[in-house]
Amino acid sequence: KSQEAAGLPLPIQPGKMLVSLSEKPEDAATAAKNFADLGFETYQKILKQAVLELKTEEFADTLMEQAQDDLVIGGDGEVEFAADCVIDTDLTLMFPADYVPQENERISLYRELDNMESQRDVDDFEEHLRDRFGEIPDVGRELIRIVPLRRTARRLGIEKIALMKGQMYAYFVGDENKAYYNSRAFGRIINYVQMNPARCKLREKNNRRSIVIADVNTVLQALDILRTVTAIDAI
Repeated sequence: KSQEAAGLPLPIQPGKMLVSLSEKPEDAATAAKNFADLGFETYQKILKQAVLELKTEEFADTLMEQAQDDLVIGGDGEVEFAADCVIDTDLTLMFPADYVPQENERISLYRELDNMESQRDVDDFEEHLRDRFGEIPDVGRELIRIVPLRRTARRLGIEKIALMKGQMYAYFVGDENKAYYNSRAFGRIINYVQMNPARCKLREKNNRRSIVIADVNTVLQALDILRTVTAIDAI
């Protein structure tokens, strides 16, 4: 099943900014109208994208200084090089109808997951599910793992991951993100590729870099790989 068919909520696609920080600041009326048109979550994500692009492109040197410390998964104050990470997959990731019977409640849970950030939020979410619906099925646990997968990917400069046919395709931010390509995060990616030449292939097309990693059949395996990358030395 595709991600959409599986009921997985689609994150905001990163790319062209809808809000520019170089323009005149919004007055209260304009901000209120934009907020009403877009909704709180969407508006917050657009602003996050704008701030990140300003930091990584115009203040790259400052951000690089902040990024010199090693990354720690789940820690506060970590540098993120991508505003969001979109996940596409042919895996079945969902809360089945025999687990959460009401469709509107399943949709509400998907939306809650899509806007989740911290591991503490994930732990509380899982506890709530177990209390109300019982033990979480495998396809539900795999869906929940999308949250730390996206969070870890952002810190490694990955703005899209495709889990397809037993392979993971990770797409990195563009060359304009100077801070990332001078960071330890990218150095760790290069080191991981060199350590696993039979499994990994680094590609570049139209000035966009990506990596293909073989034998990745679950979200858990993908998450373990990214966590391994954060733990190795940078080149």
